[in-house]
Amino acid sequence: MLLNIKDLHVSYGKIKAIKGISLEVPAGEIVTLVGANGAGKTTLLKTISGLLQPASGSIEYEGKPLSDIKPFERVVEGICQAPEGRGIFPGMTVLENLEMGKFSRVAAKSENAQDLDMVYNLFPRLKERANQAGGTLSGGEQQMLAIGRALMSRPRLLLLDEPSMGLAPKFIAQIFEIIQEIKKQNVTILLVEQNAAKALTIADRAYVLETGYITMQGSGVELLNDPKVRQAYLGHGA
Repeated sequence: MLLNIKDLHVSYGKIKAIKGISLEVPAGEIVTLVGANGAGKTTLLKTISGLLQPASGSIEYEGKPLSDIKPFERVVEGICQAPEGRGIFPGMTVLENLEMGKFSRVAAKSENAQDLDMVYNLFPRLKERANQAGGTLSGGEQQMLAIGRALMSRPRLLLLDEPSMGLAPKFIAQIFEIIQEIKKQNVTILLVEQNAAKALTIADRAYVLETGYITMQGSGVELLNDPKVRQAYLGHGA
């Protein structure tokens, strides 16, 4: 199991955001978390990345606890997050933003060139705008840049937080196609996404997170066809 979370509790002061959840992310799969705003999805990703410390419970990555591993060390170990809101460097060029993704990794120039070619093959638009400031890109292009930057670290586990948020329909479709292409590069993906229909369609397995609890789990197809999920997150009944 690539990622194994057991009885995890995370709080913001006295507010309990994650309340004893357990989940598994097998290597090579797309695992999706769906849930409403405030359910704890982003909190979970930040805890996996090391930006938040759990109150109790455990997170194991490749069979080893992450409790003493600092955030930047987790990137070196193969865990990288494309955050909600993208978080690109607006004054840097597209190429400079991508190069920041490999900052924590010591690699030969040939490997860096291979990684850049891989990102450009996934996102041809980024190659076209390589010398353009990141802040001048459209929302969809900035999302591509955020994901591309994460891929430059050669992650084994990619954490994607709301990659379709605020995007036009054509970019949403493109982003989900690219997520499936990334999986083919032997990258495991933990996807947080409010577009439940799209997310569950591409997921190998999925969890429903509600107010800090996991209330349902199963394959993506199972949850996509579950009447309760359809009513709550897809806007219609069975």
